[in-house]
Amino acid sequence: METRINIEKTEPAGYKAVLGLEKFIESTPLTRKHKDLIKIRASQINGCAFCIDMHTKEARKAGETEQRIYALNAWRDTLFFSTEERAILALTEEVTLISNHVSDATYQQAANVLEESYLAQVILAIITINVWNRIGISTKLIPA
Repeated sequence: METRINIEKTEPAGYKAVLGLEKFIESTPLTRKHKDLIKIRASQINGCAFCIDMHTKEARKAGETEQRIYALNAWRDTLFFSTEERAILALTEEVTLISNHVSDATYQQAANVLEESYLAQVILAIITINVWNRIGISTKLIPA
């Protein structure tokens, strides 16, 4: 497999704009654990090998357990995730699979357990990783 166009090199201003959104997400009070769960789960759904590789390594380095990482694609069938994490994962799945829309039930569940600005930050984090996944997949980024 060969990598395609290098967006960062070809359109640096556009790449920098996406990077700006990432930097904003990193500056928010979102916990490292929540950011990692969002990044890994969206990347699994989208099938972005580059992002799955990167974000599982980052999560392990930040202290995430192998057990939770391995079970992430079956989170509904485990007791490994908190109520807050479950709401974030459900929202991550529905925002990532946006053509099915975000259900009122999923949104309300998240709104019930997350403070309003934290919920907004979660949504922005989900949107951001989806942008990165689409760059990675369309340009065939290959894990190191």
